[in-house]
Amino acid sequence: MPDGSDAIEIKLLASMAEADKEQWDALVRTRDASGNPFLSHDFLTALEVSGCTARDAGWLPRHITVSDPAGRLKAAAPMYLKGHSYGEYVFDWAWADAFERAGGRYYPKLLVAAPFSPVTGPRLLCPETADEHLAKTLLGGMVEAAKRLEVSSLHIIFPTRVEWELAGRCGFLLREGKQFHWQNQDYRTFDDFLAALTSRKRKTIRKERARALADDIEVRRLTGADIEPAHWDAFYQFYMDTASRKWGHPYLNRAFFEEIGARLADRILLVMAFRGGRPIAGALNLFSDDALFGRNWGCLEDHPFLHFECCYYQAMDFAIERGLQRVEAGAGGRHKVTRGYMPAATYSAHWIADENFRDAVAGFLRQERQEVEWERKAMELRAPFRKDEGAGPPPRAPRGAPRSEQDEEGF
Repeated sequence: MPDGSDAIEIKLLASMAEADKEQWDALVRTRDASGNPFLSHDFLTALEVSGCTARDAGWLPRHITVSDPAGRLKAAAPMYLKGHSYGEYVFDWAWADAFERAGGRYYPKLLVAAPFSPVTGPRLLCPETADEHLAKTLLGGMVEAAKRLEVSSLHIIFPTRVEWELAGRCGFLLREGKQFHWQNQDYRTFDDFLAALTSRKRKTIRKERARALADDIEVRRLTGADIEPAHWDAFYQFYMDTASRKWGHPYLNRAFFEEIGARLADRILLVMAFRGGRPIAGALNLFSDDALFGRNWGCLEDHPFLHFECCYYQAMDFAIERGLQRVEAGAGGRHKVTRGYMPAATYSAHWIADENFRDAVAGFLRQERQEVEWERKAMELRAPFRKDEGAGPPPRAPRGAPRSEQDEEGF
């Protein structure tokens, strides 16, 4: 897909195998130095070779690249031709229904995303989004692809705010959402975090953690070479059980977990719960150099507060130990706020071919933005942090100093 210039060439790739791994990952690092695992060549390849993003699954890879005359990648984006809206976490089912009731054809559509991963990160993989010429070239290539493929729409989900604003300047409709993130305020221990909470919330969390580990339950955190095939077998059972109870069909298969275990073990945290030595529950996380991302949870036995322990509190512990800046717990769940996970904005940008339908969606988004903002403010009022210290940790003794008085402060 030439752009009319001899300087660059824009292409659509049918798989990640057509993209040079080293060059792709270098582009990811230029946009996110922490190494966002969901944009990595390995993660996207694992989805493809396992069949999770394949024609039969309704995900047809059409990754877009911008190359110089020597074939070196200058910019890229993971893009898919989709026949449905599953696995996106930015819901447009109502849009599809309205458009098709009006006589249109909503699917297929184009989607720029890290599949099945509601994680904010770069979507316009180029050295600097501030270099608007190259970023706009990439966006323009996406729109041109949408026109040539005769799709109803093009959607960029969970981009960074800078990319979102740039897409808005290029004529995309802008949408906002929210998630729940925990911020590590330079805590050295979990007790440091607890000391920043009100007394009532502090006691509640301590009771929840103690109750979760009752009934002879042991929780282990596994990463790297500690994750064995038997752990993936167990976790896949948990995942399938949750999928069957919550949304009816799983997005991921056993082959995918095997692939990421082989390709990304050093970026994976698997929290496993055992009772009497038998695995009964687990939570899958991936992490970058500065953040932990909670992804999937499942269990075979129901135990009070075990979900909170495996998905939230163990994630905090790991982030504190590794010096990570935040834990992103994903979408949904107002109960996360009272446990220190506060609302954080997420973004998406949408190009719609039909002008009348575009105007209707724009009106919907204006109203939705007001509702999202109202809900975000309402949830912030439920923050568990002590008002005298704000959302940050209380003053701490210097490293190496006795901590007993500080640890008991406010109990």
